[in-house]
Amino acid sequence: MKSKKSIIDNAANTLKLEAEAIAGLIDRIDDNFVNIIHLIIENKGRVVVTGIGKSAIIAQKIVATFNSTGTPAVFMHAADAVHGDLGMIQKNDIVICISKSGNTPEIKLLAPLLKQGGNVLIGIVGNTESELARMADFVLNAAVSKEACPHNLAPTTSTTAQLAMGDAIAVCLLHARGFNRDDFAKYHPGGSLGKRLYLKAGDLAVKNEKPSIHPSASVKDVIVEISQNRLGAVVVIEGDNILGVITDGDIRRMLEKQTDLTNIKASDLMTSMPKRVDRDTLAIDALNVIKENNITQLLVTDRERYFGMLHLHDLLQEGII
Repeated sequence: MKSKKSIIDNAANTLKLEAEAIAGLIDRIDDNFVNIIHLIIENKGRVVVTGIGKSAIIAQKIVATFNSTGTPAVFMHAADAVHGDLGMIQKNDIVICISKSGNTPEIKLLAPLLKQGGNVLIGIVGNTESELARMADFVLNAAVSKEACPHNLAPTTSTTAQLAMGDAIAVCLLHARGFNRDDFAKYHPGGSLGKRLYLKAGDLAVKNEKPSIHPSASVKDVIVEISQNRLGAVVVIEGDNILGVITDGDIRRMLEKQTDLTNIKASDLMTSMPKRVDRDTLAIDALNVIKENNITQLLVTDRERYFGMLHLHDLLQEGII
């Protein structure tokens, strides 16, 4: 059994080597890289990313990143390509081939076939003297000095470098396309991430009751309205005018100070000018208002008219927090 220190040292050394591998790519971002970005932006086809072994797994992740950030992409396994999948490549597609050695049998067979089809070939390689580098129209050097594996065999720093280079391409394409938060939301509608990007305060508030009370209402009426609607607050409203909000906390604090409740009205208990957001405000932004003001309920309006109430628990249930 390895000692605690040995485990920590091995982990730290792995991360150090991988960080150095990524840092080593910075000086290789040059005009060649810029030309690749321009080529992909101006191209009318897709980006097909291919590789073999661990590089194929990296290729799949790069494809996922491309697609989620506005660059249409598909994955093609290099071994499957030479057994029929080559037919998925269309006339205007650009192919990115990832390989550490650049000389595996599948890659050496695939590269000439891609050239015959007239597709632009970009190589992300760990060996700039390889067959893939020789055949590619553009070459991105992702070479590393050594793997984190103590035997210098298992792909570790090399695949990290490949992945980082793919991310660099994806992010540059994202900026070049002007891909914004709204665009991102279109591709990520599911899960908590998607909800942060498209779910609005009104979408949640409309599911709740709309507790309201007249400013002349008694303390008893206020308590009943709060209890019935289970939001912990009630809006004091007269006509279309929002006058204030009363929370269950306001009720408790009043009861600590007052014994005679006969003449106390809703208007005496309310907090004027309550915090509010428009119904079209993103739920994540509404959450920030709740946090900044250390409150639990938030008034939701529609062009200054009372639309509903948003509770912190609504955001919790949707996974926004």
